[in-house]
Amino acid sequence: MNSLIEVQKKIVPQVIEQMNKRYSILRQISIRQPIGRRALAVVLDMSERITRAEVDFLKEQDLINISTFGMTITDAGRKLLDDLEYVMNDIMGITDLEKELKNRLGLKFVAISESVGDSQEGTLKTVSKKAARYLAENIRSGDIIAIAGGTTMREVALNVELEVNSNNNDVVVLPTRGSVGSDIDLQANSIAGLLAKNIGSRVEYLYVPDDIDVITRESLMSISELKRTVNDLKNANKIFFSVGRADVMSERRGMSEEDRKKLIDSGAVGEAFGHYFDKEGNIVLKINTIGIDIEMYKNCENPVVVFGGNDKVDSFLALYKINKNISLITDEDSAKEILNKVKVVL
Repeated sequence: MNSLIEVQKKIVPQVIEQMNKRYSILRQISIRQPIGRRALAVVLDMSERITRAEVDFLKEQDLINISTFGMTITDAGRKLLDDLEYVMNDIMGITDLEKELKNRLGLKFVAISESVGDSQEGTLKTVSKKAARYLAENIRSGDIIAIAGGTTMREVALNVELEVNSNNNDVVVLPTRGSVGSDIDLQANSIAGLLAKNIGSRVEYLYVPDDIDVITRESLMSISELKRTVNDLKNANKIFFSVGRADVMSERRGMSEEDRKKLIDSGAVGEAFGHYFDKEGNIVLKINTIGIDIEMYKNCENPVVVFGGNDKVDSFLALYKINKNISLITDEDSAKEILNKVKVVL
């Protein structure tokens, strides 16, 4: 594939340029749909005349729909976009970046989504779609999959696409923990249920608060159903989660301003599974909760961390020092930032 692309670049470079242009248009429509032609031209830094000609061509090929609300991608367009992604990753150097990051950090697996500029929502969508595809393609009989809460994991669960006749009765999906925050759609229980529905698997729930005292925890753990779910979590062979910034997560958990200041002053940069850690991977604070903890994370066969945005790079690198036996799915800008930092540190 690489040799063919190199030949095309030299002999018919206009073919690669045209393919890249139409791929970019399809991709931006998929991310931002419905979107108008003028807005699309601005995003792509392309003249309205050229944009109009290109979208008319894509419409003729039944790859997009155009309505008064804007442009949307068709099923045929979505399939073509997925097929083109592998080719464009080679052309744009994403495949090489994945290999470099995987080898440099010794990770199990790396997938990188192409940059979408400064759109945080677009970055979240493309990274989550990558993670959803990886999850769907790697489901195995007997899997016990734990999934965390949050916006990123909800997008992953929403984007999972399997064949209609897929049957995963012997797969179990579990939430990594109980409830965090007031938005029920972003809680791990809700996301576990959504994922289980989309992949046709069984689901177990953790109906417990996130932060509890020791006595309450011991009392809850005497409940047989809860004890069974926690035991299943210990045996989870896949954990899908995102890494958070310590300052953001402490605020989300409702910490007082004074406690948050103490936490940040202690050097906390990241959070995962109710554990706050500094840049060296040392735990500086642990929330007393029921669910996945750091030891379970370390012992898991395939933990998969998914994040978009280079503001979380320091949090990821700290988490990486706790456990290097992980898979990473992130965006192009974050991947480059990770490499820049490890080249300086390692």
